[in-house]
Amino acid sequence: MSDLAAHYSRFRVADRLLLTGHSHQAWPDVALEGQIEAFDDAASTVDEKWSRAFAKADKLRDWYRVLLDDPAGDIALGANTHELVVRFLSALDLRSRPRLVTTDGEFHTLRRQLARLAEERIEVVQVPALPADTLAERLAAEVNSSTAAVLVSSVLFETSRIVPDLGGLAFTCAGHGVELLVDAYHALGVVPMSLPDFGLTDVWVVGGGYKYLQLGEGNCFLRLPAHAQRLRPVVTGWFAEFDALADEKDPTRVTYGPGGTRFAGSTYDPTSHYRAAAVIDFFAEQGLTAPVLRDISLRQTTLLATAFDDLLLPASVATRDRSPRKLFGGFLAIRTPRAAEYQKALAERGVLTDSRGDHLRFGPAPYLRDDQLRAAMAAFGEVSA
Repeated sequence: MSDLAAHYSRFRVADRLLLTGHSHQAWPDVALEGQIEAFDDAASTVDEKWSRAFAKADKLRDWYRVLLDDPAGDIALGANTHELVVRFLSALDLRSRPRLVTTDGEFHTLRRQLARLAEERIEVVQVPALPADTLAERLAAEVNSSTAAVLVSSVLFETSRIVPDLGGLAFTCAGHGVELLVDAYHALGVVPMSLPDFGLTDVWVVGGGYKYLQLGEGNCFLRLPAHAQRLRPVVTGWFAEFDALADEKDPTRVTYGPGGTRFAGSTYDPTSHYRAAAVIDFFAEQGLTAPVLRDISLRQTTLLATAFDDLLLPASVATRDRSPRKLFGGFLAIRTPRAAEYQKALAERGVLTDSRGDHLRFGPAPYLRDDQLRAAMAAFGEVSA
């Protein structure tokens, strides 16, 4: 992929050490063409733009189906995962089953919202996220007849550890009539995810393209299991009945559209979907399929891990999980009590990373060269000396 950087000239990836690829990857130049197309369609067709915008949205849904190996899956789109998770939560029968099971390693979208629900007397059980190898089993042990849902990531956002055996957890949840929501945000684009192969055809999946997929903001999704058609989200937008607006309404009962429209919101800015459609085409042209992206990610994170080991830093300064790299997602997490301090020092040297608690995160991307990755880790050696 040595020439890939040429397609990201506006982000200047060839000249910058952008090691925040797990948070916000650069956009290829064609993304701007998508945004301009959105403006031109609005200018030329005004309110008739929506048929063109919906075609872009359908293209985005189709791509998520490919990434999930779920060709017939129902997909609801949203500007962010929070709005989609809130609609999901609003569809649960929390009066009869006032218990939610999750982990202490979830991203802030779940952490904050579930903590607020706990203040309103919803029982929220937090299972320690580590060790990841036994997390699914420990979550399953907390499932009972009072549980409405289990909410867990497929890749942990602080450590990059992949959570194995979610299929076993899904089997347990199904046996108790409990919903399982899997946050796949840190998987798509770096860890191939086949719902049939993983035993996850009957679960909810939430994620988006802001991180590894280079789609930018406003391109999140909620994948619905088949039984979702029985649920009626309390938080609902008028797009959930968009195709039936002219139909006669039952004044005593709110109706919902089919498939993913059941969990739709309301009027949105379609520019993000135009940008996404352009990037999707670019990925196809460059051969950036899920297996290829995984190969690139593993090679790059292995290079970073090796370069870190070569620094020979004392464990009291910084260390890392030395499990095989195939057990991790798309970034290298270095554990250090001075993570935030080192992040700032690296930024002053032109190396952009980020930190979460005591984890300093180095996130590569396909357009970065090997010498850029080595230079970034060498800079860490200098600031930590």
